[in-house]
Amino acid sequence: MRTSSRTSRRTSHRTGPGRAARPGRRTRAAAVAALAVGALALTGCGGDGGSDGSHADGKITLRVGTFGSFGYDDENGAKLYAEYQKLHPNIKIVESNVADGQKYWDTLKLRLSRGSGLADIQAVEVGYIAEATGPAMAGKWVDLGRTGGADTSAYLDWKVKQATAPNGSVIGLGTDIGPMAICYRKDLFEKAGLPTDREQVGALWAGDWAKFVAAGTTYQKKAPAGTAFHDSASGLFNAVLSSQPVQYADERGELDWEDSPGVRTAWNLAVEAAEGGITAKLRQFDEKGTWNAGYKNGKFATVACPSWMTGIIKDQAGPGNQGKWDIAAPPVAGNWGGSFLAVPKAGKHAEEAAELAAWLTAPEQHAKVFGVNGNIPSTKDTLASAAVTGAKLPYFGDTPVGAIYSKAAAGISPAPVSRYDGQVKTFITDNGILDIEQRGTDPDAAWENVRKLVADKIDQ
Repeated sequence: MRTSSRTSRRTSHRTGPGRAARPGRRTRAAAVAALAVGALALTGCGGDGGSDGSHADGKITLRVGTFGSFGYDDENGAKLYAEYQKLHPNIKIVESNVADGQKYWDTLKLRLSRGSGLADIQAVEVGYIAEATGPAMAGKWVDLGRTGGADTSAYLDWKVKQATAPNGSVIGLGTDIGPMAICYRKDLFEKAGLPTDREQVGALWAGDWAKFVAAGTTYQKKAPAGTAFHDSASGLFNAVLSSQPVQYADERGELDWEDSPGVRTAWNLAVEAAEGGITAKLRQFDEKGTWNAGYKNGKFATVACPSWMTGIIKDQAGPGNQGKWDIAAPPVAGNWGGSFLAVPKAGKHAEEAAELAAWLTAPEQHAKVFGVNGNIPSTKDTLASAAVTGAKLPYFGDTPVGAIYSKAAAGISPAPVSRYDGQVKTFITDNGILDIEQRGTDPDAAWENVRKLVADKIDQ
């Protein structure tokens, strides 16, 4: 996921804070209110057992805090919670899911600082993992390299490295990674006079994100009424940046976003898309559900599609749109999102939570989640297995989903990450690009708003 994810929602990473009336700003009162609301959702406080999650009959409740679509749940996911509870009759699992990944993280940081109100397991998106392993937070997590029984050698080496603190503790176990593709509506492409075969579609923009924007201009000339080529200029920004070797941080892992050629490339293309009228002007993962409704109502023909996005499409577009979506190769390979499961030391059942986190992220469970939700696993053997490389997702018909994303995953070379990446991403997308897209803000003024926010909100 993880995108806000999970994001995000995957995202994943994956979305940003509440907005104030003044472009590019939010008031302190609004921020506090957002944290208060998010805190309730984050912890899922309820009447299950005592304050420590224990029950009179000896059972305990383990709470799992997530964002986006992780694919563990018993309703739309791989039913892993039900499976684990059957294996462990003394445990009840309750997941609390938040749509907005930025609010989720803001609330999680607040709870970590207080040492209370935390779920037993907390998902952490890759954009925040450097902050989670930093000096202010590293000591607040259970070392999952030593507790819970996880085999860290099973995960991609770079994934383990991302979650390893300077003291050597592994604070998170990898859930998914986010190799990129483009998901598109075949029926809308056909009505706009564009090819529908995935190989021909991929050829429209092969090798260059600028070609993708150009394809959007072509689409809009014959676009079906009420539709746009792409969902969001911010989503395009994230997708383009995911393919860049230099993103928010320099090679030392220090924030250097203003001088980043990757940020500038992604920004310029997102601005071109916004001002060119090829987007539906939606905020991804918005709390009002407008973006989600756009899937169901066919408001856009494409979405930048890291692997975890396929689960969101399935859930939000709904049965009525099954078979209409297909997946093509992206202009350039990249990785957007991917997450980890971490266990706060302040939890009442840290040992049991560590065991659950290890089980949920084990290779066998990765394969099950991919088979239902499309989240590309971060364990080596599962990623290379026939269960993944040969997989198809029922919602996408005969599309060789596994082959497409496995090929994309092979091209991933992760860029350096700073502990401020997630915050800067939010400022750029929600307080910069979205203002251009929805309010007509001048791009130079929007960039300056972002610059001021970074200066005001981030202590370096």
